[in-house]
Amino acid sequence: MTAKVECLQGDIANQPDIDAVVNAANALLRPGGGVAGALHRAAGPELDRACRTLAPIQPGEAVITEAFNLPNRHVIHCLGPVHGRDTPEAKLLADCYRNALELAERQGLASIAFPALSAGAFGYPLAEAARVALTTVQETLPRCPGIERVRFVLFDAGSAKLFQDTLDSLDQTL
Repeated sequence: MTAKVECLQGDIANQPDIDAVVNAANALLRPGGGVAGALHRAAGPELDRACRTLAPIQPGEAVITEAFNLPNRHVIHCLGPVHGRDTPEAKLLADCYRNALELAERQGLASIAFPALSAGAFGYPLAEAARVALTTVQETLPRCPGIERVRFVLFDAGSAKLFQDTLDSLDQTL
């Protein structure tokens, strides 16, 4: 069975049909703005406490916690590269997606939802972030047979369309 990959506009903190959501984390796994802030607010203070024992993490690394008050079983925290600072950028960004998928597979999770890692405050150009993300997911899924669904949850309609168009163009080249 091939996993379903989907792209949609939505709230990463409200994905009740997904086993794990991915946090666009900072190195210390602390609450912040954007995705990290939204997930920490929705999960409650227990998420911050659980993260403290796992920090710090390096760019490309993924760690997992319970989801607490989120409607999911787990949160996978990934530290994406800061564009223009962390190199090699594309490899580190791909490592985030690969490591998150492999961690989900090891945990027996069937579905995972990603934001556009590094494309917010970390400054990664969205089109390039989409290409790296979707290519890496498609390359990694054959090694993760337990994963049935990968969802990209984008904050706005334009980002969701860009991710969907990128996915469609990759599907045509396979």
